[in-house]
Amino acid sequence: MLKSIYKKVPDMSKYFPHLLASVYVVYWAVLAIEPVSRAVWWAENIPAIGVFAFLVLTFRSFRFSNLAYGLMAFWIFWHTMGGHYTFANVPFDFITDLFGAERNHFDRIAHYSVGFYAYPIVEFMLRRRLCGPVTATLFGLFAIMAAAAGYEIIEWWYAVLEGGDAGIEFLGSQGDIWDAQKDMLLDTLGAVSTLPLYWLVRPHKRMAG
Repeated sequence: MLKSIYKKVPDMSKYFPHLLASVYVVYWAVLAIEPVSRAVWWAENIPAIGVFAFLVLTFRSFRFSNLAYGLMAFWIFWHTMGGHYTFANVPFDFITDLFGAERNHFDRIAHYSVGFYAYPIVEFMLRRRLCGPVTATLFGLFAIMAAAAGYEIIEWWYAVLEGGDAGIEFLGSQGDIWDAQKDMLLDTLGAVSTLPLYWLVRPHKRMAG
């Protein structure tokens, strides 16, 4: 009897991406109001909006697993918050004080979460049967490393072209001469820690296409 009742209950998990998208639209709209720097807000929001729009537009042709959407959403939400305050000025003092840090590490977490995208990269490649497991895993890792390096170059270009306070805030180095290298390391570590999760869950075994 319980099984028959369970079968009649609608599977709400299929609406998880829709819920995430709806929440993000409201979240984005609220944080678009009076950001600390409108110039920095635009610069930081362009990649977040781009990723969000890409996922929305490709949803019908390829639906990722719910966990993949959750992992990707973390960076989008986090990055949007950083765009509102500028990453160096997000109210994050409780973490800074907890670990006795000398800088705001909100941006470090953002970079670590970039590595979460290794999960959907591997999922896409395996579900589309583009390559084998080893190649997909390595490609997911190297794709994140390449994106990390590319973004640091973009930050440098923007900081030089924009100049002034907006350029400094977008760069977000907070006086650390090794900031770019540490950011790329965290992107990579995010991928390294996420890839074992993929092989624990193995969504390509349960989802079609």
